[in-house]
Amino acid sequence: MEKKIKVLFVCVHNSARSQMAEAFLNHLAGDRFEAHSAGLEPGTLNPLAVEAMAEAGIDISANRTKSVFDFFKRGAIFNYVVTVCDGANAERCPIFPGITHRMHWSFEDPAALAGTHAEKLEAVRRIRDQIRDAVASFVTEQGAP
Repeated sequence: MEKKIKVLFVCVHNSARSQMAEAFLNHLAGDRFEAHSAGLEPGTLNPLAVEAMAEAGIDISANRTKSVFDFFKRGAIFNYVVTVCDGANAERCPIFPGITHRMHWSFEDPAALAGTHAEKLEAVRRIRDQIRDAVASFVTEQGAP
C-alpha cells in the first residue's frame, strides 16, 4: 500500500480555516492524503464554520482545536505544512523537521467578520468555497484523481 501524503493545515486559532481545509482534504482525497490541522493559539471551534461545512455535507462539529506546537514537540513529520492565515501569523509557524514543503494560502479570518448572523454566514460560505477550491487544486497538482 502506498504511503499517504501527510499535510498539516495551520491558522491562528484552529477554529475555522485550518479545520475546513483538513476536512476538505480528508473528504476529497483521504485515500491518498492524511490531513491534520492545528493553531498557533488554539481557540474554540467557530460555529459558523461548523454550519457552513454542514451545508457542504461535512460534519466537523465534533472536532477539537489543537496546538501546532504539540505536533512539533511530538516530532510529527509532514510532507506539507500549509498556513491558511495572514502572512505575519504564518511566519510564527514552527519549522518542522525532515523534508517538509511549506506553503501559504491566505484566507480571510472568519473570526474577524462583522454583521448579522446571515451576513457572516454568507462570508464564511465564500471562504469555505475558496478553501475547497484551493484544496481541490492541491490534490490535482499532487496527481491524485
